[in-house]
Amino acid sequence: MSIAIDTHVLVRLLVRDDEGQFAAASRMIGKAAEAEEQVLILPGVLLETEWVLRSRYRLDKASIFGAMTALLESSDVEFEHAPTVEETLYVWAQHPDADFADCLLSARAAQLGCNRFMTFDIRAARLPGVELLA
Repeated sequence: MSIAIDTHVLVRLLVRDDEGQFAAASRMIGKAAEAEEQVLILPGVLLETEWVLRSRYRLDKASIFGAMTALLESSDVEFEHAPTVEETLYVWAQHPDADFADCLLSARAAQLGCNRFMTFDIRAARLPGVELLA
């Protein structure tokens, strides 16, 4: 069995700005580990988390990248599709002006076997496998 967490839980774990919620989330992670249950992070939660950390908490890309890399390396949580997250972080690091969302969406499309990801977004079209629809 596994447990999925929402953006609020993940943000509390990363930012620790509400001690009560941080403690509750930490206890839940600990209990899940004891019960050998997976704690799952869905792609949408990861997408929202990046947006919250960037817009609400004003964290820079390096800090967000570090937090996500630590999550990827953690044995306490798992991602719905870790290879997509790995590819997302790799592409995001290689393209300083790229939006995290564009990196995640194009990486997931590639993982699903799409050889092209079509967009009207000129900046997104600079990413591997992404093409500008003209």
